Amino acid sequence: MGIPIQGQDFLLERALLQRKNSELYTGDGSVDIQGKPVLRSKTGKWRASSFILGTECCERVTYFGIVTNLVSYITSILHKGNVSAARSVSTWNGTCYLTPLVGAFLADAYWGKYRTIAVFSSIYFIGMCTLTISASIPAFRPPQCLGLTCPSATPAQSAIFFVGLYLIAVGMGGIKPCISSFGADQFDDTDPRERVAKGSFFNWFFFFMYIGALLSSSLIVWIQENVGWAVGFGIPALFMGLAVASFFSGTRLYRFRLPGGSPVTRISQVVVASLRKWKFVVPQDSSLLYETSDEHSAIEGSRKLGHTDGLKSVTILYLLGYLSDSEMNSCDFSSPWRLCTVTQVEESKILIRMFPIWATSIFFCVVYSQLSTTFVEQAKVMDRTVGSFTIPAASLSVLYVMSGMVGVLAYDKIVVPMIRNFTGRERGFSELQRIGIGLFISCLAMVAGALVESRRLQLAKELDLVDKNVVVPLKFYWQIPQYFLVGCTDVFSFVGAMEFFYNQSPDAIRSLCVALPLLLTSVGSYLNSLILTIVAAITTAGGKAGWIPDNMNQGHLDYFFWLLSGLSFLNLLMYGFCSMKYKPKKVL
Repeated sequence: MGIPIQGQDFLLERALLQRKNSELYTGDGSVDIQGKPVLRSKTGKWRASSFILGTECCERVTYFGIVTNLVSYITSILHKGNVSAARSVSTWNGTCYLTPLVGAFLADAYWGKYRTIAVFSSIYFIGMCTLTISASIPAFRPPQCLGLTCPSATPAQSAIFFVGLYLIAVGMGGIKPCISSFGADQFDDTDPRERVAKGSFFNWFFFFMYIGALLSSSLIVWIQENVGWAVGFGIPALFMGLAVASFFSGTRLYRFRLPGGSPVTRISQVVVASLRKWKFVVPQDSSLLYETSDEHSAIEGSRKLGHTDGLKSVTILYLLGYLSDSEMNSCDFSSPWRLCTVTQVEESKILIRMFPIWATSIFFCVVYSQLSTTFVEQAKVMDRTVGSFTIPAASLSVLYVMSGMVGVLAYDKIVVPMIRNFTGRERGFSELQRIGIGLFISCLAMVAGALVESRRLQLAKELDLVDKNVVVPLKFYWQIPQYFLVGCTDVFSFVGAMEFFYNQSPDAIRSLCVALPLLLTSVGSYLNSLILTIVAAITTAGGKAGWIPDNMNQGHLDYFFWLLSGLSFLNLLMYGFCSMKYKPKKVL
């Protein structure tokens, strides 16, 4: 029997209304600050994300304005030893990239990204003010050296300084995992034009980050060394205040995502539910898997995820959503500790699938660590003079920053349109391809460093400088290719990783997934330290000078670079295998 004309009219009218609403409102579940559906035309997009880009730029000025010259402050003002200062900076910097896991959890589970950024940016600003006060008031810092006598900082003076420093680390924990994902949330995945703009957002996000780093590593470092530390810390504090103001200024334009509850609880439910069904046979019919009947997911703020094949050896991820006969008869679907939805199961599967991609991306950060370690050591024994001016070895990192700035613009405006004609993809390369290209370039960066060092050592031998701890007359600009290549690696691998972990993460744990690339920096630094320790132990056995001795002219830093190049290539092969096996998420 056909549908009556009145019924057909009603269905047509409802379909037209739904289509009109989909054009007026966003389709990704975002809401305004009052929790109501948001109009597509009046919120989000570049108008809203511009405030977020301003916040990131100002925050990066603040962070790099502190970390770039922090060792100098601890040694010259607090009168700590080199080892103590290096240990303090390393511990603090590691903490800065571990605390994002806490901030991401709070954002995804309870507070949402906006509230998390608001609270933690205020803590960040308080930390900067505390740090500035400690450098400004004479009673809060030790007196200046008298000849060779340098009074150490008292426990109270050290406490004030480090309280400010670690308040900054806490503040970073809420900003770094949320600010990029919150900016990307301003673009609706369900709209083709906004989806393309979201890919561009990550490139511009890093461009503004590089602007902040460039300003800090040049102007602010000069002010700290030549004007004073009170002004040198006060300017970053001012920029942090501007960051907070910029963020709050866009409140009426922002699109928000509701927090989805604790991901730890959901994963625990997955484990418990699987243990209850460990004897069941995996069903071949995916329709037997449980999902809510309405259009919304059971997880607050998250869209439904479709069932995907794969990971069949991980039986728990298939049995959780399986409806047993007793559950079908009783119609008891209320307890997630007994029965999980397909979306909840897929959320766990996505995390498992992401892990190999994350693990094989760590080695890029080992290469990145050379910027502040071996590249600087290499530059110290090269000719860095330009006329009568000698460039500090650490300042050569500006080459990396400038490479990154130019690289993200070239990628967005030249590479993407050109590659799009061949691949047909909106963003040219896929995220995984982009990361892989970056990992390949990281191999080339180490090769470039090895070739420069081989030439430097050859020149030292020709000029009979091997036994002399002096500068070899090889100009610093031979290092430009390796700095340029590391910057290109950053553009491809790190930006690609941020985009990948954001796009492939379930809606309810996006902040947590975006924190994973930040964790790469911390793990990569620790891995680099481990490799250096092992190399030093092996190459100095039997009283030998080793590859990286105090007198670099007696060493073989080129061997170390060749080692990293080989390990990077092996890592690239592992990454290629994992990326081919990766299955993307399926949003319903």
